Amino acid sequence: MNSNKPLRILIADDESIIRMGLRTILTELGHIVYSAADGVEAVTLAQREQPDIALLDIRMPFRDGLEVAAEINKHRPIPIIILTAYNEASLIERATELPVQGYLIKPVKRDDLISTIQVAIATFNERRALREKVDELEEKLTTRKLIERAKGFLMKDGMSEEEAYHHIQMTARSRRTTMSKVAQEIIDRTLKER
Repeated sequence: MNSNKPLRILIADDESIIRMGLRTILTELGHIVYSAADGVEAVTLAQREQPDIALLDIRMPFRDGLEVAAEINKHRPIPIIILTAYNEASLIERATELPVQGYLIKPVKRDDLISTIQVAIATFNERRALREKVDELEEKLTTRKLIERAKGFLMKDGMSEEEAYHHIQMTARSRRTTMSKVAQEIIDRTLKER
């Protein structure tokens, strides 16, 4: 954990003793803590307070921790750690299907909590960076396919491959737009003329 920057941490657990114990440890470490006693309150707090990480009890009234994790992730993904006194295979299986970065068995020990938060944040950031890289590569591939297809249409009209590429590039530059937009316009126009 970066000790220079306090984290905004959401704790959701229907057992007040657990909430108070976690709050004490985390505030002693310099973090800002928001507490919820049930799943509905946890979702509301997550939306209002925009925490950096959430510690969610797997079994809470109204909505369980896994439902809350899914809801939080839908609106604003953050690292999520599931807390439980249960070691049930079905619950663990459900947790693995969600964007959950950690799993702690209660009662939670201070050192386990600290290391799990560190790992959860690192894992979350790594997955986010990988997702961004995949998105970037998919966008580049889509752009390349569009340009290749547009070049093909221009080459059928008599341009060389180099001339077709240069035409798309210069048109994009003069219009201050992307080559993929120009390529899409060429494709659309050619298909409309057929």
